[in-house]
Formats: sequence, C-alpha cells, structure tokens
Amino acid sequence: MDMVMKLGAESPVVIFSKSTCCISHSIETLIRSFGANPTVYELDKVSNGKEMEKALIELLGRKSSVPAVFIGEEFVGGSNEIMSLNVRGKLKQLLLNANAIWI
Repeated sequence: MDMVMKLGAESPVVIFSKSTCCISHSIETLIRSFGANPTVYELDKVSNGKEMEKALIELLGRKSSVPAVFIGEEFVGGSNEIMSLNVRGKLKQLLLNANAIWI
C-alpha cells in the first residue's frame, strides 16, 4: 500500500489503469481534456503491477482495481468518483488546486 501511496503523490495527477480497460482510458481522456498530463501506470505493463493491484483493491474496497486516481497527492477514487466530480463541476477546480492545469 505504501508504494501505491508514494507513486500517487509523485505527480499532480496519477492514474493507475490497465491497457485493456476502456473505463480507465475514458477517465484518462476526460482528465486530459482539461489540459492535465497525468502520470499513468498500466498495471499489466509494469513489473510490480500485481502487487500494486492488490494494494489498490484494498484501497478501493472492491474487486476492480482500476481506474484509481490520485489528484494533488490525495486518493480521489475510481471512475464513479471522477465522473461524479465532473458532473458536479468540481473536477476542474480539483485539477487547478493540484496545479495539474493552469487556466
């Protein structure tokens, strides 16, 4: 868990995903649409991906580990949380506060 939290704090926006997950791709595309450039860790392509996936499952509290999004060094959640923030008009401000975008 410590490794995932450390990686999540290394950039203004960090997304843990899998290369085959269309929802992860959609969340990444949404965040990029605001002008952010997230750091993306594809768990199926990194050497310690299985370990990270176990930690994310524990953190998220569900079977699916991706997408998992950190913004401003804080764990925000998965796709439901990101989409909810966007629908409520709060995602952009969160990205601004994290210095992930400058508008």
